[in-house]
Amino acid sequence: MTRLPAALTRPAAAVLAACRVAGLMVATAESCTGGLVAAALTAVAGSSDVVDRGFVTYSNRAKTEMLGVPPALLAAHGAVSEPVARAMAEGALAHSAAQLAVAITGIAGPGGGGPGKPVGLVHFACARAELPTRSRCEIFAGDRDAVRRQAAAVALAMLKDAAASPAPSP
Repeated sequence: MTRLPAALTRPAAAVLAACRVAGLMVATAESCTGGLVAAALTAVAGSSDVVDRGFVTYSNRAKTEMLGVPPALLAAHGAVSEPVARAMAEGALAHSAAQLAVAITGIAGPGGGGPGKPVGLVHFACARAELPTRSRCEIFAGDRDAVRRQAAAVALAMLKDAAASPAPSP
């Protein structure tokens, strides 16, 4: 089994600690990273008290069936888009016991890019119960592995930031 780099397991441990403090469970919804974020979180001993589940939704059909992403949204914007990333994150919350979810959808390469959607383009969204969903877009350089690792690192940073955000007032 391949060991994950400390560049992913260290931030994963920080996410888990922040979630414990905030009393949050986490779900992941991953496309181009293929479960790398969930793997980083669960590589840390004791993660079962924070990680609820991970969805690997590589195909559009999986995004629709597992996360409830509307087919019309996929048709209108494409899988690699901000609206779909947001729907994935919100769907992960709706289809889990988590209060915090991150979604990643992108083009890791080497093929698949095109006009307006180059290789390395990744859309992220982070949803937390009772707070507005946050999104972000990056274009990463490097080969497929580099894009996937960079995307996982950004997703972990988004989870940590969202876990540390103040809880909504009752």
